[in-house]
Amino acid sequence: MRITGGSWASRRVSGPGRGTLLRPTPDALREQAFTIIGQRLAGATFLDLFAGTGVNALEALSRGASRVVLVERAPKAGELIRRNFAAFVVPEGRWELMAREAERALPVLAARGVAFSLAWCDPPFASWAEGPVALVLARESGVLGPGAEVVLEAPPKVEVAVPGFSLVRELRGAVLLRAS
Repeated sequence: MRITGGSWASRRVSGPGRGTLLRPTPDALREQAFTIIGQRLAGATFLDLFAGTGVNALEALSRGASRVVLVERAPKAGELIRRNFAAFVVPEGRWELMAREAERALPVLAARGVAFSLAWCDPPFASWAEGPVALVLARESGVLGPGAEVVLEAPPKVEVAVPGFSLVRELRGAVLLRAS
């Protein structure tokens, strides 16, 4: 995996080892999505739900986000995220890893008054339905406000419909949604 644009373009990111359940976002999808949302990244705080390797959050930082919050429940993925952020020498104040399930992390963010205008949601395909549930919770709690845009990765041939979100654009293996 490589960062596809911004200040870290072409730098390699460590991926999961063989035999893990992590499914990293393909470079082509990440490049396509970040080309579309890139203008909104300058100075933004970016939410990465089901963060996996952390590559989407690193991409957001590389393209101008001021801060990222990653939510990942798998301990081994959390270790990988920490290693990747250390390798890129990202200052601690620019990123936060919430090592818990999305449904437990979102109320904490809401209680802090944190709101995001951009997010990435890449739930494991084996439990894909958790992604739309997390997005609805994020919208209802104010973590994703009206107009917030989210890239939601989806398994092939899954029809995506998330209450409170409208389809902006279909991507290769994902959709771009906007909170209403």
